[in-house]
Amino acid sequence: MQEREGRLPKLDNILVVKLADIGDLLTATPSLRALRETFPSARISALVTPGSAPVLDASPLVDQVILFDKFSYDRATDAVRFEAVRGVLRLMARLRKERFDCIIILHHLVTKWGTAKYAFLGFASGAQHRVGLDNGRGWFLTRGARDHGFGHLHEVDYSLAVVGAIGASTKDRRLEVTISREDTAVAEHLLGGNAGRPIVAIHPGSGRYSLRRRWLPSRFAEVGDALAEGYGSLIAIVGGPEEAELAQEVAGRMRCRPLNLAGKTTIKRLVALLGRCDLFVGGDSGVMHLAAAAGTRVVAIFGPSNHRAWGPYFPSGSLSGSGVSERGAIVRVDLPCSPCLYGHAWAGRRLANCSIECMRQVTTEMVLQEAHRLLATSETPERRLNWINRA
Repeated sequence: MQEREGRLPKLDNILVVKLADIGDLLTATPSLRALRETFPSARISALVTPGSAPVLDASPLVDQVILFDKFSYDRATDAVRFEAVRGVLRLMARLRKERFDCIIILHHLVTKWGTAKYAFLGFASGAQHRVGLDNGRGWFLTRGARDHGFGHLHEVDYSLAVVGAIGASTKDRRLEVTISREDTAVAEHLLGGNAGRPIVAIHPGSGRYSLRRRWLPSRFAEVGDALAEGYGSLIAIVGGPEEAELAQEVAGRMRCRPLNLAGKTTIKRLVALLGRCDLFVGGDSGVMHLAAAAGTRVVAIFGPSNHRAWGPYFPSGSLSGSGVSERGAIVRVDLPCSPCLYGHAWAGRRLANCSIECMRQVTTEMVLQEAHRLLATSETPERRLNWINRA
């Protein structure tokens, strides 16, 4: 890295790269806010994946969203396919045409192939300033923030450190999704006439990255029944269309009748719905981060993945230290082998033959203990919805 640290001179055209899933893009929204507040006249673009793009739909944090399917390039052998090469060439032409003066890469440089991809992207953009995390592989960066490994900082704080390398900062560290009045109206319709009852959202899924992050469906059912019977709560099971079968399995194991909304909401309408809930219970997933963005209290169940890097994040900070705060709790069992996904400076190992004992040892009682604590201090839905940005 050649430039000295400190705030860059006036920037006109900034590209932020976050090619990942929903939860990962959500962790970048405070850093986008820092850029918007520090460089108010700059045009800010975000290069994201098609699946996560709805997080930034109608967002005041960016002026433009550029789509790129990075998952088609996860392996070097994928990148030489004709369609892949054509896609890269189209992206290069688009980036050159935009004439960015600064590219900000919000990714760890974990592998040689990953480093090569982001170096190529940095040079292909034509940007004079190339900013990112540096763990010793950031030879192509002009400025960077020190990467001490996964979990040394929460991913939100790592992203804020990257934009801090060019002088950008914010006092508002909320995760943000902009919703509309229509999103709120649809969410209220889905929840029906349940005014006065506590509403608990349960998400038994884990996104597409690793199914091993899932807790047992039978235990989710036990938690749902206990909260329905103990508080008179409405239990709303949420998730994407690909999790509909899993949601039905949980619902079928319950004694009470839950509201199964899996696959029935868009990302933005799910945020609106979660904002009406008193509590969210689920594992490490993008939906868990959506609940945090909605201001809902969160019980997050962690096993193989790194809770210090991806635990629920609220304006007061992450739960990565004690794992407990007034807004949420991380429930996990501290085994010698856990976390094994993104444990420190590596991505992790294959889990095909792993028994996932770290998930099996998380009991229903452990989760209910934190659920009881958080329900006792829950706010009104109207107060929570003040967290959510509206279009």
